[in-house]
Order: sequence, then structure tokens, then C-alpha cells
Amino acid sequence: MDKFNKLTGIAAPMPLVNIDTDMIIPKLFLKTIKRSGLGKNLFDEMRYNEDGSENPDFVLNKPAYRETAILVAGDNFGCGSSREHAPWAIKDFGITCVISTSFADIFFSNCFKNGILPIVLPQEQVDILMKDAQKGANARMSVDLEAQEITTSDGDVINFNVDAFKKQCLLEGLDDIGLTMQKADSISKFETMSASDRPWV
Repeated sequence: MDKFNKLTGIAAPMPLVNIDTDMIIPKLFLKTIKRSGLGKNLFDEMRYNEDGSENPDFVLNKPAYRETAILVAGDNFGCGSSREHAPWAIKDFGITCVISTSFADIFFSNCFKNGILPIVLPQEQVDILMKDAQKGANARMSVDLEAQEITTSDGDVINFNVDAFKKQCLLEGLDDIGLTMQKADSISKFETMSASDRPWV
């Protein structure tokens, strides 16, 4: 997993509330177990018309937001079924930070495990960032995980809270497998000892 420390990029406004995981990545794209290639189908039903052409009114199809790295979203983002493909699609598109007033618990946890920083802020602060994101390509926000600060395109600073353990995992680029591999020597010693003590197992 890539390390997350500081991010500066275009922020896109998506004020819709209750965006569920099926809206993020529709179920027909869940056949793959690969984490790559899902970005083209992110928000598929909103991004594309029935004939497959792009919906020009959808925010991520607008020229100013095609390189979006930060998403400022409405309340209860990532609700619905617990599909890990949702953060996979977000990350594959190039978005590595999502800001909202609240997230569904499983989606929130899955973001950290996939190198995405989900930030929870009060409504009044999300409103400030949403307004800043509406500036288009000029809305280059900065997110500093170490300092736990968001800096708007105007230079205003908003502080955010993050669980210390999850923060450290992102800073070091550690997912569940990475955390386990930190104990590789201990695991190897245990397996050797176990094989010697219980050869019948």
C-alpha cells in the first residue's frame, strides 16, 4: 500500500447525501478481485448515459475535475453494502482523500486499509471546503496527515482528528498484510518451534 503523508490536488464537490456503495461502484462490476481497473466505472450510473456516453453534467466529467484527488462529499458517504470494491474504485480513479460529515463504518475502515484518508468534519467546515471545491481547477487543497491539517486554496487551515493507529498505518503504508508481515520473524520462529514440538500437526 502506498504511504500517505501530504496530498495537494484538485478537490471536487459532491454534496449528495447517502451516496451508497452501489452508487460508488455498481454491483455488475464486482466480478473482479483485482484492485486496478475499477476507476473507469466509479460512479458509473451517474457518470455515463444509457448509450455509454459521458454525462457532461456529472462533476467528475467536467474538464476542471478530471484530475480530482480529493472528494468533498455529502453526509453518510459510503453507506449500503460492505463492498471493498468501493474504495478500490475511488483509489483507482486517483482520489485518495474523501471529506464528509459522516461515513458508513465499514466503508470508513476499508478506506484506511486501501490507502485512502477519510476525514470527518462538522457541517460548517465541510460547507467551507465544498464552496472552495466549487472553484474548479483552482481549488487545489492540501491535506497534511502528519499535522492533521487541511489548507484551502485561499490558505485557510482546518484541523481534523484521526485515530492514532490508523494514522500511523497510512503514514507507513501498512495494510492488514503489511501489519502481519512486520511480525514475519516471530511467525517464522513459532512455525519452526511448532513443527519441532508437534510434528504430527
